[in-house]
Amino acid sequence: MPALPAFAPPPDLGANCQYPSAPDTVVKPVSPPPSGRVSTDPPQIPATLSTNFGDIGIQLTNYESPCTVNSFVSLAKQQFFDNTQCARLIDSTDGGSLLCGGPESDGSGGPGYQFADEYPTDQYPAGDPALRATVIYPRGTVIMATDGPDTNGSQFSLVFRDSELAPQSTVFGTITEAGLAVLDKITQAGIAGNRQSGAPTNPVTINSVRIG
Repeated sequence: MPALPAFAPPPDLGANCQYPSAPDTVVKPVSPPPSGRVSTDPPQIPATLSTNFGDIGIQLTNYESPCTVNSFVSLAKQQFFDNTQCARLIDSTDGGSLLCGGPESDGSGGPGYQFADEYPTDQYPAGDPALRATVIYPRGTVIMATDGPDTNGSQFSLVFRDSELAPQSTVFGTITEAGLAVLDKITQAGIAGNRQSGAPTNPVTINSVRIG
């Protein structure tokens, strides 16, 4: 199974980040980030998800996906993620991840805006058949969860096992070793009903997100 492609900065990286309206049911109103140029400096930005199981540290990869990181930081500073549920756990032969970031009680919903895909999608020409093939998203990757191309909002997944996915989920962070230990503690209890996808046996709440 191929790995994620090596990152090569596109010429327009961060040059014109846009956050148009999306048809979400907005239960936690927030302001979208300002549109326009977003700097890739600093290349990484630390963030901490404070959960009921402990802190999950993340290094946001601003050098790869600045529009995505800009949105995540904006939402965190507006307390959008506070007291939200990580409502879906996937644990199968194809990989494992924990879905977070939706404002609804079942983990669905979004911030009322959306934005374009970044790395690794931007490493392929438009229409490239390779975009429909699968690659390995490695353990410790933080990726956006979407309903299709360029529909990023607030939902994201924490990858705790190498996962086979089409290269259309934007990578915007990596989980620290200490954070992975907390994530493993969350996932070890499994999924309610012993399924491959569903609510975690032990409910997971993001109490707050700290930037810096």
